[in-house]
Amino acid sequence: MTERSHFDPTASDPLDRGAGLTAWRQIADRIEADIAGGLFKPGEKLPGEMQFAQRFGVNRHTVRRALAALAARGLVRATQGGGTFVEAKPLPYAIGRKTRFSELMAKAGREARGELIRSTETIATAEIAEALGLKPDAAVLEMVTLNRADEVPISMAWTWLPLPRFSGIDATYRKTGSLTRAFARHEVSDYSRLSTRISARIATVEEAACLELSPGRVLLVIDSINVNQYGHRIQATRSFFSADRVDLVIEQ
Repeated sequence: MTERSHFDPTASDPLDRGAGLTAWRQIADRIEADIAGGLFKPGEKLPGEMQFAQRFGVNRHTVRRALAALAARGLVRATQGGGTFVEAKPLPYAIGRKTRFSELMAKAGREARGELIRSTETIATAEIAEALGLKPDAAVLEMVTLNRADEVPISMAWTWLPLPRFSGIDATYRKTGSLTRAFARHEVSDYSRLSTRISARIATVEEAACLELSPGRVLLVIDSINVNQYGHRIQATRSFFSADRVDLVIEQ
């Protein structure tokens, strides 16, 4: 196999049919070697399936299986209708008294953006009521959001806020794309972390789709409670992070 400093869509790179390895495995190994060698850089979009199929002399289904194997290992990320990208290096994500997604991304030189997937007014479960210091069956606003850094999904979160105190904050969040800015418009000038609990589990179908992960990937689960400038509980959140996209740093 010839070393390359750039991708040439016209170059032929035939597989070794007598190597004892399946075609898709050989393709996955060669693309992985290209990534390791710097031919495809972190965050870069890979060539299309057809270009790889021409390069290796196989059909697109074989290429698709090779890319799926790389995605399952966290080396690449497939997007819906947008192609496949090399996974970027994990982002340092500090968890402390004042964790702010937008500030952390700015420090890492990444552009942060939050989007509201859906929101609903509902009755708090016993767990959420306790976390927010509310009476059983109290009304809360449930928001499901997605945080991106340079358009790469970093975390998905379920957030619960007391009602009627934060009525309409979902619309504010949709406009601002930032919970910090949304809080500021609802008379919360500052907030801090009261507690954090970290665990892990396999992503659900919805979580994997929103985070652009292959099925079966492991998520870091962070349950947190925030208080406002007066020490009142205002927010309970369960966030899900791709374990390959962040390096958690616990600050004292």
